[in-house]
Amino acid sequence: MKKKAVILFLSAMLAAGSLTGCGSLDESAVAVSVNDKELTADVANFYARYMQAQYETYYGAYLGDDMWNTEAEEGETYEESVKNAAKESLEIMLLCEEHMGDYEVSLSDGEKEEISKTAKEFAEDNSLEDKEKISGSAETAERVLTLMAIQGKVQEAIEAGADTEVSDEEAAQKAMQYVFFSYTTTDDTGASQELSEEEKAAVKENAQAFVQAVQGGDDFATAATEYGGELSDATFDAESVTPSEEVVAAADSLEAGANTDVIETDAGCYVAKVTSLLDQEATETKKAQIVDERKAQLYQDTCDEWREEADIKEHDSVWKKIDFNDLSVTIKQSSEEPYADEVQTDDQAEAQENAQEIGRAHV
Repeated sequence: MKKKAVILFLSAMLAAGSLTGCGSLDESAVAVSVNDKELTADVANFYARYMQAQYETYYGAYLGDDMWNTEAEEGETYEESVKNAAKESLEIMLLCEEHMGDYEVSLSDGEKEEISKTAKEFAEDNSLEDKEKISGSAETAERVLTLMAIQGKVQEAIEAGADTEVSDEEAAQKAMQYVFFSYTTTDDTGASQELSEEEKAAVKENAQAFVQAVQGGDDFATAATEYGGELSDATFDAESVTPSEEVVAAADSLEAGANTDVIETDAGCYVAKVTSLLDQEATETKKAQIVDERKAQLYQDTCDEWREEADIKEHDSVWKKIDFNDLSVTIKQSSEEPYADEVQTDDQAEAQENAQEIGRAHV
């Protein structure tokens, strides 16, 4: 039977619950090297278990007890997929550490203090036997947390170089109202039931009558209620797929105030009316999305370039000993908040904010 372990996730940083398991990992063996920097097996094991915990916590019930032997994609199990992701993440962290000087990145005294404090709490809250299963010494925890903090700050520095200027034209979002006449109904048990062909024809005829009423001058929203349609609002551009690609394509060709004819889909009939050619609120949201995409792409491109130029070595013999089937690891949430009863200094606030980034998935 697979033995159980728990990692307590405290404000997106690692602390510990009870951990049990067994292993024969040589923690001093090199697991990954990037140029002249090396990470030993203890760091690899600790970080891999951290990623394992996220998967077991959020996907374990869905994937079952044999989740790590389940195929994630063709030719690769979930264990292989997660361990490969852990390797790449650690390699990126080493590259960020190597290039941190290029971006004038450093950890503040407050950040270092918070990392050290968390690592010590982790060590104090767990027995030696428990910690050995995930290489959870204070020193190892501190090294992993330090790498993750540096990676987060370097990523932020790189993303600061992204172009943040986005025009209304590039981000333009239109607005529509649309009415849906469904080809399904709900029976007495609450189950959805598809209409007969004859009933569908009647629904389509009703939708066509609605269009005629609107074209005759009836208010779109009022007529929707009168004809039993479901009225909704949406913002869109040419690439949108809601409520459907067919509706978006038809509405995108119209001027403000115009409405489409009946658009039939497998689900039912739609009629849309364009209410604005530039919804400013939605456009501003789209601008922010475009900027975020540019930042993410710049960071990804930078990391890809570093990886291409780097001398990276992965020692598979070490990674094979980090066996997800031998030890189960999950995340236990805590309601505690650092500094809840005290005033934070600027450094402490910065450190806590940075620590909360630690739970983010990397590259």
